[in-house]
Amino acid sequence: MPVIDSSVQQFQTCINACNKCSQACEECLTSCLKEPDVQARIHCINILRDCADICSMASQWMSRGSIYAKQFCQLCATICEECAAECAKFKDSHCQECANICRQCAEECRKMAAM
Repeated sequence: MPVIDSSVQQFQTCINACNKCSQACEECLTSCLKEPDVQARIHCINILRDCADICSMASQWMSRGSIYAKQFCQLCATICEECAAECAKFKDSHCQECANICRQCAEECRKMAAM
């Protein structure tokens, strides 16, 4: 549900998915930094940072009704899919759950971009 402006109602599901994904990526990144094989996770950590950042920005752009939000969400979907694929390579629960959340966000971003 929009906080103030009902004109963004159509984006709310995607905004929520992006916010959840950004948080999941930040949490996963922090957990990855504590893993004993942290050096093997450098690429994953970098993608997690990118994914968290773009999801946060996508939420902001949709919230303000940017005319570029659809294009931005298309890129967000691509990065979320890449992040999901990278996280899925690691078998710990935080990476597996993050991969699932990233896939869900990518799906919502694709739906939003197709509106």
